[in-house]
Amino acid sequence: MIQNIIFDFGGVFVNLDTEAVPRGLRNYGLTAPGPDLISLSERYEKGELDSKTFLAWAQKAIPGSQADEIREIWNQTIAYFPLERLDFLSKLKESGRYRMFLLSNTNALHIEQVQENMGKDVFEKFRGCFEAFYLSHEIGMRKPDPEIFSFVLKTNALQPQNTLFIDDTQEHIASASRLGIKTWHLAVEKESILELDKYLY
Repeated sequence: MIQNIIFDFGGVFVNLDTEAVPRGLRNYGLTAPGPDLISLSERYEKGELDSKTFLAWAQKAIPGSQADEIREIWNQTIAYFPLERLDFLSKLKESGRYRMFLLSNTNALHIEQVQENMGKDVFEKFRGCFEAFYLSHEIGMRKPDPEIFSFVLKTNALQPQNTLFIDDTQEHIASASRLGIKTWHLAVEKESILELDKYLY
């Protein structure tokens, strides 16, 4: 029986423009992020770099770019937040049926953009729906590494067999499943978090 729910953020609650970075990089003659830029982004997501350092190093990986241009490209990934998802989440919290947690791979620039897009009041209401709000750059771990799931389970005394993890990335789902956590691989544009009830039994 599901007693605990761990939610991803981007793709599950906040809509993402996954083509924003590749589209922006084409202005600099790049068709996609190269290995150096991907590694840099992952380190930034784990909080190993601050925003200033990330932007400076990204400039070296994107010839001819400026820090403010990279910031704009990066943040275009963050799209809009449908308010019906907040209404749904608020009612789920009010029901008192589940312990709820957020676990997101994100970085300082993106979370700032999320707050700007959502507005302070909406963001704080959203954040308040969760017992704990885990962002990768704040806790120094990122999905799909098993340690991040073990951390959430152990810190909150959660039993994996009673816990549902929802994410839109198969690699993250597979990692959680190996620890015995029940999962829902949410298919963006085909499914919605509003359909959660059918995965809670």
